[in-house]
Amino acid sequence: MKKVMVGMSGGIDSSVTAYMLQKEGYEVEGVYLKLHNRTDGYHEKNLGYIEDVAKYLGIKYHILDLADKFTQEVYDYFVDSYLQGTTPNPCVKCNRQIKFGAMLKFAKEHGASYLATGHYAKTDGKFFYEADDKTKDQSYFLSQVEKEALPYMMFPLSTYKKEDIIKFGAKLDVAYKKITEKSESQEICFVETVYTDVVKRHANIDIPGNVLDENGNIVGKHKGYMHYTIGKRRGFTVNGAHEPHFVTKLNPKDNTIVVGKKQALEVNNVIANNLNMYIDETTFNCGVKLRYRSVTTPCEVNIKNNKAIIKLKEPAFGVAAGQLAVFYDKQKVIGSGWIENTSK
Repeated sequence: MKKVMVGMSGGIDSSVTAYMLQKEGYEVEGVYLKLHNRTDGYHEKNLGYIEDVAKYLGIKYHILDLADKFTQEVYDYFVDSYLQGTTPNPCVKCNRQIKFGAMLKFAKEHGASYLATGHYAKTDGKFFYEADDKTKDQSYFLSQVEKEALPYMMFPLSTYKKEDIIKFGAKLDVAYKKITEKSESQEICFVETVYTDVVKRHANIDIPGNVLDENGNIVGKHKGYMHYTIGKRRGFTVNGAHEPHFVTKLNPKDNTIVVGKKQALEVNNVIANNLNMYIDETTFNCGVKLRYRSVTTPCEVNIKNNKAIIKLKEPAFGVAAGQLAVFYDKQKVIGSGWIENTSK
């Protein structure tokens, strides 16, 4: 009987994942990642749910404390990105370094043949693919995971809809029903309210500055550059403006932001670095997602010196440095890179 380690968060997705794999005949063990030193009962609550599920399934679970590694690799990067005027993607970093890095290593050390999670995505051991439930698909966030990790990964929820997993869990047992009744976990696990509340603990973000137009003229005031991301259209003044203006650039050095009308956000070329590719080709046509909730844009990609030069075949709007460009061949993820800069 093959052993599978299931990353369990105390949520319904990973709890149902453990049940499904046990039903399929695997020997299942759980592992809970302690990623931050929260003292508000967060871990105790999650572990309470896991304890109940583990009892129901008759499995053991481990607690893996990666709080220091998480702080270094994910949390500090998140805060630093905003200080540098870029928009971070902490879940992507976490999947690569923590979940399918350190947690996978732990699973292998404990004799597991596979690591399973409640992610909505597919893998055949060589590539990731979009999940059937497009509203929950997480292939975008997995696209930086090293290809060496793929043969060990399992996503039992890949063909299900989220609402079906909730319904199924609610009927399964009281241990599961309780989980379906709690509120969904927030998108970024350490951001309880808004990102600025996190950054505030590390820097004074409320330093008013000037709003500039594309020619460098002062046209208004803003409340501190860290309050803004590319494409934002509120929270600053533009003197005498009759049309909406959007943030097109952040300048941390002099605490200014540049704004323009909608067409100023248009981007036709993107350069991405720190590539993680699942194919060997260096020149290809594909679709690219430039942020999680965006549509896939057709493009041509040329890779030189571990940078991708991406020519979009139709313009994209509001593309932010620091976000991830993910390359798709239909449903298949063929690689990704971090957006370094953009041009018209």
